[in-house]
Amino acid sequence: MKAHIENVLAWVFGTIFLALAAVVTVETISRKVFNISLQGADELGGYALAVGSTIAFSLALMGRNHIRVDVFHEMMPRRAQAFLNWFSIVSIAAFGIFVAWVATKVIADTQAYGSTAQTPWATPLIWPQSVWYAGLVIFALVATGYALRATGLLATRRVDTLNHDFHPKSAKEELKEELDDLAQRQAAEGAKP
Repeated sequence: MKAHIENVLAWVFGTIFLALAAVVTVETISRKVFNISLQGADELGGYALAVGSTIAFSLALMGRNHIRVDVFHEMMPRRAQAFLNWFSIVSIAAFGIFVAWVATKVIADTQAYGSTAQTPWATPLIWPQSVWYAGLVIFALVATGYALRATGLLATRRVDTLNHDFHPKSAKEELKEELDDLAQRQAAEGAKP
């Protein structure tokens, strides 16, 4: 299930930025060749960045890629590591819930005032902000699910499982992931005729 959600989010993220790249390419060519502007590529870029970043929050959390200062983490006893791992995921969940709550107020104000972008398109801001808000809610839900799981593991004293699932990635793990990815790419290239 986790891998499926990660794949869907990664595809949405990639599609957003490929579409943006296509729009910027068309905008650049039309300006240089035909002296015509689509007037809106920068607006779309802002929306893509806002939505893409909320998707990236969830992807980073699911892949344990959020940056954590772990200089002393490995030197601590297992129980202290478990507490810090639990505290970090609960903190991220609390932050995710807070940001989603603040975004609810932004959406309510946008809808109440009928706000539009101050661009040539005059886009009703409720559209891009709704997608942005959905990404923040997804992040809050994912983080809360992880926090609940970590709390359950801590409450049942399953310290090793908690540490395995929620510790920050070590340099060795990151290197292994990169080498595995390289091996897969080389195998795929070797399989091509």
